[in-house]
Amino acid sequence: MRIVVGYLATPGGADAVALGVRLARTLDAELDLCLVLPTDRVPPSVAPVGDYRKHLTDQAEEWLAAARASVPDDVAVGSRVAFDDSSANALITEAARVAADLIVVGGAGGIAASFSLGSVVNGLLHSAPVPVAVAPRGTRHSSAQRVREVTCAIGERAGADLLLDNAVRFSRAAGTPLRLVSLVALDPAFGALRSADDTVRERALAHARYTHDTAKRQLPEDFSVTSAIVEGRSIEEAVGKLDWRDGDLIMVGSSRLSAPRRLFLGSTAAKMLRVLDVPMMVVPRDQLAAEDLP
Repeated sequence: MRIVVGYLATPGGADAVALGVRLARTLDAELDLCLVLPTDRVPPSVAPVGDYRKHLTDQAEEWLAAARASVPDDVAVGSRVAFDDSSANALITEAARVAADLIVVGGAGGIAASFSLGSVVNGLLHSAPVPVAVAPRGTRHSSAQRVREVTCAIGERAGADLLLDNAVRFSRAAGTPLRLVSLVALDPAFGALRSADDTVRERALAHARYTHDTAKRQLPEDFSVTSAIVEGRSIEEAVGKLDWRDGDLIMVGSSRLSAPRRLFLGSTAAKMLRVLDVPMMVVPRDQLAAEDLP
């Protein structure tokens, strides 16, 4: 298994590397650090002597060498400098080149709680053909060595079964407990959340039982699988009621608005990002086929 990490010599880049290391340890995967440079833009403040591209590439290689040195010896790591005017496109291309299963990026540096989705992260979350994991600000300071528990936030829309399958496979490969969170009562398809509405609650309970039983059938008998129904006046309030610990990971599905085998960050996931301080992995709603790679 291989993981591409979108790297920058910034705190957000360090957060991405830290999450990449955590996921690599958990899944026994290799890391590929990729630093993307613009094709031919020369910042006025740089004004290097000689060939600008070589100067910038040499600097990028130094940054990558420092990043590789920060990766523990028990994790295999490589690196590459890519040139592209679109960092998101370059990372998607790099993921295809090395047949990566996952792209990891940092989401730090802004006012949106622990995440601030810049153009690169936003682009990936609306176009990547493989899952994208976003590291919240401060991940580099975490003491978590591996993923502690996987939370799968799952509704009833198209693609939900695929998301559940991905969460089950991740948990089985990682040996981590799986927590299933039913968002049926929060889904606009079922109307506004009303705790007193027995019909809504019964449907949420039935959905929770279905996902729990489905996951249990796919996992060893003694594997830890739990389920929960969250309620609140808003998605943010409901998600905030869940207990979170260092090393946790939440998995969500791509919006139904996404093109086949491409991500599109939906409104529910975007609202979760405002209040969560654990890494989020967004999974495409369709399986990726070889002909869909760049």
